[in-house]
Amino acid sequence: MTLDGKIKNFSELAASPARKAALLIAEAGLAAIDTQKAIKERVHLSGNALAVDEESFDLSGFERIFVVGVGKCALEAGAALEEVLGDRLSGGIVLDVHQGSLKKIKTYSGTHPFPTQANVDATSAIIRLLSSLTEKDIVVFVISGGGSTLLCHPENMVCAQEGDILKILFENGATIEEINTLRKHLSLARGGRLAEYAYPATSLALVFSDVPGDDLGFTASGPTVKDETTVDEARAIVQKYDLEKATGLKIEPLKTPKEDKYFEKVKNIIFVANKTALLAMAEKAQGLGLRPEVRTSLLTGEAREVGERIAREIGETMPGTAYLYAGETTVTIKGNGRGGRNQELALGALPRIGAGSAVLSLASDGRDNGDYGGALCDTITEEKAETLGLKGEEYLARNDSSGFLEKTGGLLMTGDTGANVSDLVIAVKI
Repeated sequence: MTLDGKIKNFSELAASPARKAALLIAEAGLAAIDTQKAIKERVHLSGNALAVDEESFDLSGFERIFVVGVGKCALEAGAALEEVLGDRLSGGIVLDVHQGSLKKIKTYSGTHPFPTQANVDATSAIIRLLSSLTEKDIVVFVISGGGSTLLCHPENMVCAQEGDILKILFENGATIEEINTLRKHLSLARGGRLAEYAYPATSLALVFSDVPGDDLGFTASGPTVKDETTVDEARAIVQKYDLEKATGLKIEPLKTPKEDKYFEKVKNIIFVANKTALLAMAEKAQGLGLRPEVRTSLLTGEAREVGERIAREIGETMPGTAYLYAGETTVTIKGNGRGGRNQELALGALPRIGAGSAVLSLASDGRDNGDYGGALCDTITEEKAETLGLKGEEYLARNDSSGFLEKTGGLLMTGDTGANVSDLVIAVKI
């Protein structure tokens, strides 16, 4: 493991120059998007001036400052903002998938990827707090991936029923835009609702984007952003996936607030995104003597097919190259194995990987549909598989990338990283 690094089994995995380079580049990406580090380095309070990067906000006219955070970065961000704001902080609430406690900010832990009553109870507490604010208050929001599921507050159903809807959407390969368009219209806390509750207070939202393209309206289903989707669009998604028949529910989408007044005093800032990681990864690759190329921040497609393509691309280039990608692939589930899209991408790359190359795919939050953060594959993996008589295609057929990689090695162990900006993929050729 590298000093202060997030990949816990770094030393064990760094068995070749290509592997070590890929791991070091991944570490640089994770360090750049570290939630507490980003806030402490880029958010500062001096007198009555709250600075976020180059922007400054005058606090002299406000009596109280609150922090409200939702998503996988909320707890880490809350801890950092308590330090930055110090005595000026009046309180707040963070709702995360992780458990923990803070000094001034009340913490709630909810469930993900499917909502439960715990999410409703925590969301209700957030709504009560925001509804109590006045024009003399300012709220610093932290909006991050996972927030859509956490902000479950239905009107005509219970969260378990929303979970049934989500399962069908996931199984049918619905896009994140389709899923979150519908989710905005199924909750009283998404699609601009938090901004509406906070009005007439002033709001500053730090958005940790996990959505390719960084669309503010879809990160955590845009709770502080004026919603541009409509009830009719939500109904069309219900019809497209035949959700009422599949769930036995009568699904009536809710309206989202459209009045401009609720958003005039809201400043939304893309604070951390996958481009943040890509820039740091490119800088690290260059420092290692490699030629970095950011191929895309909008990576999509079937994970195993994307992996195969990336392995082919790095194989066709000159030695001394690092190709960098970020985004979110998908997995079509046909078997009952274990593993997430990053492990499946790495395993999909295996047949095409040549000598001196390695492909690493990592969930930036450290959880690739389980305890593993992702995986890397190379000829070492291939040789181990041949020795054991394992065939990667058989494991892919049953979506069991974890089962294959547990035997051959290459699984990344990070635990929760405290960040969440989509997946990061690195391909190197030494």
